[in-house]
Amino acid sequence: MTESTRTSQLASRHTALGSDLEDWNGMGTAWSYNTNPEDEHDAVREAAGLFDMSALKKVYLRGPDAARVADHVITRDMSRIDPGQSAYGAILTEQGTVCDDAIIANNDNTEWLACHGSGETMERLQESGAGLNVDIELNDDLHNISVQGPKAMQLLDAHTPTDLGALAYFHHQPTELFGHRCRISRTGYSGEKGYEVLVDRSAVCDVWDNLLGYGEELGVLPCSFTALDKVRIEAALLFFGYDMTVEHSPWEVGLGFTINRNKGDFRGKDKVFELQGRERFKLAGIDIDHNEALVGGEKLLHDGKEVGVINSPGYSHRLKKSLALVHLDPGVLTTGTQLNIVSEAGNYSARVSTIPFYDPTKSRVRT
Repeated sequence: MTESTRTSQLASRHTALGSDLEDWNGMGTAWSYNTNPEDEHDAVREAAGLFDMSALKKVYLRGPDAARVADHVITRDMSRIDPGQSAYGAILTEQGTVCDDAIIANNDNTEWLACHGSGETMERLQESGAGLNVDIELNDDLHNISVQGPKAMQLLDAHTPTDLGALAYFHHQPTELFGHRCRISRTGYSGEKGYEVLVDRSAVCDVWDNLLGYGEELGVLPCSFTALDKVRIEAALLFFGYDMTVEHSPWEVGLGFTINRNKGDFRGKDKVFELQGRERFKLAGIDIDHNEALVGGEKLLHDGKEVGVINSPGYSHRLKKSLALVHLDPGVLTTGTQLNIVSEAGNYSARVSTIPFYDPTKSRVRT
């Protein structure tokens, strides 16, 4: 097991719930609890689930050139992101391939906050900021509790002076929760309406405990990364290192929508447009004739020819389907196309599905 070099203040809460604190992104993370992950999955879809997302790296950009650095490092046009707004986008190499994805929030024009996973955002920020008047700081004291589900607003709104009903999708603002200063963001990784509470290490345990205490009667549960994987696969949300790597162009992994062709210079701009139209595969979803999740890495065949690979498999007890996010030859993307799966555990049939598997219009997350 990889040794963790970063520590969540909530580690003791996770171990009390049965977690062994497996490493992700350098931090001991709750990949499982003693509870059934299907019950946690149900909580996210029917009430709300609490996830400790503190293992995401939170990087502050401060100073006169902070906006310039934020705009150069990401594919979105950050000049259009006002204070109190944020944007999701791809982080590219100079060769136009994907080395991470991130949400970057504009706190007040001279302070921006980039949240990213296990890719190279920090390194690219430092390169983009070289020689400029900007301070770039990784802040592990800033913790992140993600509250996801249809009752998330009800739970939070009763304990903050902010009118969360007025907080639009991908907007955020500083406020208080249970008397603690924090920032609440209308974002998440679940395919449900949800919020992320960014709060200092000194207060995060009290906030977590209060959310669970007040949320008990609503059906709120603490949720593991096993449950998170289930809901994010249903929602066709990407996980760097699985669904995208530095070997892939954004056009291949469904991130073309994040690229603003009309913005000024950004890292990888010239090369990324050269890669458009040269996709070796496309991101897709499949339904599998099996009653369990596959392992990942299985080959996909069509008429005996290898046409793709499984990246993120999962079993949804709610949809009663074995699902997977895959990379698939552009010639076999038509919904319903029959595929064969070859694996050490056995051979299975599958078919191309529309994605997201859950809430295909994405109406719930924007409600």
